[in-house]
Amino acid sequence: MSFPLAITGTGLVTGVGLDAPASCAAIRCAIDNFQETRFMDQGGEWIMGCEVPLEQPWRGKTKLIKMAAAAIRECLSGNPLINPVETPLLLCLSERDRKGRVIDDDNQFFHDLLEELQLEFHEKSLVIAGGHVGVALALRHARPLIQELKLKHVLIAATDSLLVAQSLAHYEEHERLLTSQNSNGFIPGEAGAALIIEPTYAKPEPQLICHGLGFAVEKAHIDSEEPLRADGLTAALKESLIDAGCGESILEFKITDIAGEQYHFKESSIAFSRVDRTKREEFDIWHPADCIGETGSAIGLVMLGYLKSACEKNYSKGNHIWAHLGNDDGKRASMILAWQTVGAK
Repeated sequence: MSFPLAITGTGLVTGVGLDAPASCAAIRCAIDNFQETRFMDQGGEWIMGCEVPLEQPWRGKTKLIKMAAAAIRECLSGNPLINPVETPLLLCLSERDRKGRVIDDDNQFFHDLLEELQLEFHEKSLVIAGGHVGVALALRHARPLIQELKLKHVLIAATDSLLVAQSLAHYEEHERLLTSQNSNGFIPGEAGAALIIEPTYAKPEPQLICHGLGFAVEKAHIDSEEPLRADGLTAALKESLIDAGCGESILEFKITDIAGEQYHFKESSIAFSRVDRTKREEFDIWHPADCIGETGSAIGLVMLGYLKSACEKNYSKGNHIWAHLGNDDGKRASMILAWQTVGAK
């Protein structure tokens, strides 16, 4: 069985809220902020998007830094016991080969973020350019930092935006974007997010704990012409269940990074049906992107932040959750989470 990690703090900056409470409340109420952008599709209509309304009209790398910094500050302000110098910062960014990526030097971007924060973090800090699956990669990286180096906290952050002309042109060309001429696509968005990760301590109150992680590669990814059997996501789910030391029967609902495309709904359904052997009346699916749009590498942290809020406020669909994410190139990640009191079954 793996080393479990507790998610104890969140910070969110999204198109529906500039902090975690506001963002989570809006997502719970299915409130979105989809508005016409200043980008036009090939049919001559304005592309819909979900922009983060910061106090100034920043763009590009500057806005990414501002969103990440705000989310990190929210996390740190909620836990004054954290010493940044003793806390690694794992910064999740988009894949380096994604069209329209505005960050040309990850290390310089990380340095600029530290300048914005006026903080120094632990020497084990690093950038994870993993796209959607970045948060799962960061959790895997956090395990030895906490288990072997005995660090008390790890801070995971992400920032991303698809409201970039080159990105929108690429996705529209490949019929991935929701436009006046394509109904099977996603609405672009942007977000910054942060999570505090700790070892699981015995506490009287329940905690959101990540028990299992699984990774795989889907050969029939969205840009391929292979028939979809969801082999990659199925393998990732099985690996995460083994890692968590449990069976699929305990899972009560799932939360995912799906942003509207039919391919991903089909993949999620097929993967779970290939593993599930339990008679169920329902197995709900949550996808926060239906309120904030496609936010790239930030969506995984938004999912976990929203899930933590739902469990704390007792409106989740259960205490054992399957979370899954996927990149366009076929990389898949699965997480098994539980809302529980440490020591309780």
